Amino acid sequence: MPILQVALDFMILERALKVADEAVKGGADWIEVGTPLIKSEGMRAVREIKRRFKKTVVADLKTMDVGRVEVEMATKSGASVVTVLSLADDSTIEDSIKAARKYGARVMVDLINHPEPAKRAKEVEKLGADYVCVHVGVDQQMLGKNPLEILREVASTVSIPVAAAGGINSETAADIVKNGADIVIVGGAIIKAPNVEEAARKIKEAIEKGIKIKSELYKKYGEEELKDAFMKVSTPNLSDAMHRKGALGDFIKLGGGKVVGKAVTVRTLDGDWAKAVEAIDVANPGDVIVIDAQDGKTAVWGELATWSCKVKGIAGVVIYGAARDVDEIKKADYPVFARHIAPNAGEPKGFGEIGVELNIMGVKIKPGDWIIGDESGIAVVPREDAVEIANRALDVMEHENRIREEIKRGGTLSSVMELEKWEVER
Repeated sequence: MPILQVALDFMILERALKVADEAVKGGADWIEVGTPLIKSEGMRAVREIKRRFKKTVVADLKTMDVGRVEVEMATKSGASVVTVLSLADDSTIEDSIKAARKYGARVMVDLINHPEPAKRAKEVEKLGADYVCVHVGVDQQMLGKNPLEILREVASTVSIPVAAAGGINSETAADIVKNGADIVIVGGAIIKAPNVEEAARKIKEAIEKGIKIKSELYKKYGEEELKDAFMKVSTPNLSDAMHRKGALGDFIKLGGGKVVGKAVTVRTLDGDWAKAVEAIDVANPGDVIVIDAQDGKTAVWGELATWSCKVKGIAGVVIYGAARDVDEIKKADYPVFARHIAPNAGEPKGFGEIGVELNIMGVKIKPGDWIIGDESGIAVVPREDAVEIANRALDVMEHENRIREEIKRGGTLSSVMELEKWEVER
C-alpha cells in the first residue's frame, strides 16, 4: 500500500505541530520535518515531532556535504529517514548510508535538479540508498512542472521504493501511484488546506483507491488558464508574489468589478483624448487599455468612450490621468481606474502613440503584459513571467487562507506568525 508522507514546510514549530496532529488524524503515515522547518528550528523540530507522534519521521536535510555528521545528528534526534541530495558526491552519499546503518535509520536520495535522474537513481541504488525521490521543487512547480515527467522512467529503472513530491494533491495522487510511486509526499495540498484532516483523508483515499478526488486547493496553472488564475487572486497577493513590484496605487476605481486582461498601451498628453479613444478600435475583446496621460488633470476619458469599450467587450481601462462622467461610468458598471476626476475634457489633437512601452510611477508596462485591477489597486505582470507569477500568487493566497483559519480558531496574526521571535534586535 502506498505511503502518504506529509511535508511540514513551515518556519514555526508550533504551527507545524498543530498541522501534523490534524494530518495524522487524516491518515498521514510518515511525517516529514521540512527543510524550512529544520533550517528555522533545527533538530529541536525533529525531536519534538518524534516525541509527539508515533510515526516514521523524515528529516528533509537535503544533505550535500558532511553526510556522516548530518545523518548522525538527525537520527540521534529521532529521524528514521534522512534525505541526501543526488547531486552530492558519491563519498557523501556512502558516508550518509554508513551513518544511517549505524543508528538503524534509512537514507532517501533526492533527485531534485539532477540532469539525468534515472541514471543517477540506479547509481545511488548501487551505493546502498534505501529510497530515491523524484522531486519537482516549489520554484519549478511555479513554472508548471510536475513529477510525472520523470517518475515513470525512474520507477522502471530501480528496484528500491520510489517517492514522489511536487505539487501533488487529491486530483493527481492516483496518477502518481500508477506511474510508480511507493511514497506520495504532499506538502501544500495538506498543510495549506483550511481543514487539514479532511485534505489528508482525501489524498489517502485517492492513493488507496486509485481515484481522483476534487482538491480543496487550486491547481497550478499554465498559459491557457492564466485569466482564471488572475481572477482568483488579489492585487495584494500578486504584489507579494512579485516581491512588492509591479504595483500601482493611488488610483480611483470609478465603476465595475475586477478587471483582468492584456495591456493595449497608449501614450498621450494631458487632455488629448484622440489616441485614447482610437485605442478602442485597436484593442481586442478581453484586453485592458492602459493610458499614460502624464498624470494630467484634464480628462482624456468619459462616458461615451466607456460605452464603446463595454459594447466591444474590452475588459477595462486604466488611466494615468483624468476621467470624467463618473456618474454615468458607475451606471455602466464598467471597470475604469483613473488617477484624477475632472469635469473638463481637452481636445482630440492626436499626439501620442499606441502600442508602446510605458513607464507609469516607475512600473514598466509593455503591450501584452497582464493588467489586474481590484479595490486595492493595479498589478502589472510581465507577460514573460505570467505563468510563474500566477502560481506564486495562488501560493500566497493559499498560505493566507491557512493563516486565516488559524486566526479563526483563536489566534491573532502576531501570535500565529510569532512576530516577536523574528524581530531583529537593534
